[in-house]
Amino acid sequence: MSRSPLFARFEGNPILTAEMWPYTANSVFNPGATTLNGDTLLLVRVEERSGKSHFSVARSRDGYSDWKIDPKPSLVGDPDRYEETWGIEDPRITKTADEYLVVYTGFSRGGPLLCLAGTQDFQSFQRRGVLLPPEDKDGALFPHRFGERWALVHRPVALTEGMGAHIWVSFSPDLIHWGDHRHLIHARRGGWWDSAKVGLGPPPLLTAYGWLLVYHGVRVTAAGSIYRLGLALTAADDPSRLLMRSTEWVFGPEADYERAGDVPDVVFPCGWILEEDGNTIRMYYGAADTSVCVATAQLDRLLAFLHRHCVCETPHSLGEACATLASTTATGCI
Repeated sequence: MSRSPLFARFEGNPILTAEMWPYTANSVFNPGATTLNGDTLLLVRVEERSGKSHFSVARSRDGYSDWKIDPKPSLVGDPDRYEETWGIEDPRITKTADEYLVVYTGFSRGGPLLCLAGTQDFQSFQRRGVLLPPEDKDGALFPHRFGERWALVHRPVALTEGMGAHIWVSFSPDLIHWGDHRHLIHARRGGWWDSAKVGLGPPPLLTAYGWLLVYHGVRVTAAGSIYRLGLALTAADDPSRLLMRSTEWVFGPEADYERAGDVPDVVFPCGWILEEDGNTIRMYYGAADTSVCVATAQLDRLLAFLHRHCVCETPHSLGEACATLASTTATGCI
């Protein structure tokens, strides 16, 4: 008997391809996701045939089909800005009470770095500048402040060869000045599925037990790198306190459109949407750096899996959250 997958691929995948675009594009992938005026809105990374990338908006009423794609690019890298010399990549959208905040990667002459833009309608964007210097990627903001501070998940890379790429959390009172940098999730050395590097997927999702994170992990094999997804949970009141981390990956490249493309064996989500039932998740991801796909999951199943297949990072401080999760699963953390 086969086990039901945690993330179920939509049978109509890929939902967006370069051939659907109203202008010439090499590939479309790694979209940020949110809702606006009752529509699912994707801010899609579009790679031009020049090699540079920009963002384009696609809208759908049901989030699966009948996509309306803006006829022109929505946000294009500014070659006069050092941080965007070679384009912009991989947006992650955080909806706040006042606006949508988009953290994205700017491809500068000094390497990739994190930038911020704000918007209320995804027609006009207000650039807020660079958040942190290169090399840094895979950034997203939490949707509200902790005390008086914003929190940013991101993935800086050490210049020292062999040190790896790990996930950090940093804090800011004003989205300009950043500090109190704290390590969150490390790339596990050895034979692990996430041994080469890790990076955040969609923005963190608040649950009854803390902030749920999906992160990508990379393993380098003789045939090349494989990008898969794992789960983690941080404390609701302190995003720098890691509670749980999955030992097993939960989603990896299996379908033909994920295993073959510009960059084979890659699933790379930058956005997800929690539906009105409070349990169904639609995760939007790039497949093989070539197309946009969607998979669905149930939040309660993700949390139960995480508890069954996890390392308890702070086992004596989980308290009620860990006890409640334990009561709904057959086994505890290893």
